[in-house]
Amino acid sequence: MAEKPLHVVTGAFGYSGRYIATRLLEAGVRVRTITNSTERGSPLQGRVEAHPFHFDRPDQLVNSLRGASVLYNTYWVRFNARDFQHSLAVDNTLTLFRAAKEAGVGRIVHVSITNPSEDSTLEYFRGKAVLERALKESGLSYAILRPTVLFGEEDILINNIAWLLRRLPVFGVFGRGEYRLQPIFVDDLAKLAVEQGSMSENTIVDAIGPETFTYRELVRTIGEAIGKPRPIVSVPPRLGYAVGRMLGAIVGDIVITWPEIEGLMSDLLYVASPPAGTTKLSAWARTHAATLGAHYANELARRRDRKHEYLGPPAAKPTVES
Repeated sequence: MAEKPLHVVTGAFGYSGRYIATRLLEAGVRVRTITNSTERGSPLQGRVEAHPFHFDRPDQLVNSLRGASVLYNTYWVRFNARDFQHSLAVDNTLTLFRAAKEAGVGRIVHVSITNPSEDSTLEYFRGKAVLERALKESGLSYAILRPTVLFGEEDILINNIAWLLRRLPVFGVFGRGEYRLQPIFVDDLAKLAVEQGSMSENTIVDAIGPETFTYRELVRTIGEAIGKPRPIVSVPPRLGYAVGRMLGAIVGDIVITWPEIEGLMSDLLYVASPPAGTTKLSAWARTHAATLGAHYANELARRRDRKHEYLGPPAAKPTVES
């Protein structure tokens, strides 16, 4: 009997990587993960082979990738903090791409962001553009997926908007709140990634969901879905950022950064492309109204706690309306 093909997923015990790995296992593929959290609690523990990243030992990283036909790369950091930075994430990912080529990996499916640009003043978008160019120039077969915001049971942004709506009498948006987002369900992104893993043509896909919201509309939609509609007020962006910092001090997290506010208000989470996902956030939020925002999702805690499982199991195939 022929051996099952081997695919490697970065961060399979985390968020989006977990959904990709789950779909691969369901398709009968042998899955290996490269992760900073080899001992993190996960339903996938024991079902996938786990290797550390070894960015500081490229030879070990090559060995972890050897024999794989496809690499799905979800590795990144959301913001700069004391113990992780965008610049390091860029360097590490470049090391990962070089190791994949040396190991003979056939194809890379890479998760990027909408509207990346090496001319951007925002390090997040600039770093993603640097990595896209490096992948294009690597000579490897590639698919680049550009999502905006992911939503799902282990999500942070959508969950924490709901968490705030459950606790505050009003909700403030930065400026007019007319900047747009196109959230995609995390399992829709995983489905797209696995589909692209089976192909060979170089491609870039705007991985967006079927609904476009202004930020104000997004907050209103979530509030109505969980039964907590609140007055939505416009606040000066710097004031909103200051409030976010105060909330962060209370919950022990970075709730939002100034570059994230700039990215939102610059409409960088919007593209004029057809949707790649089918699951509507509005319907999903109603289905998950009892649990959405019930607990705060702490980004820093996830980054620094390498043992505990992310809150919420991987969703089954979506049953909400599309």
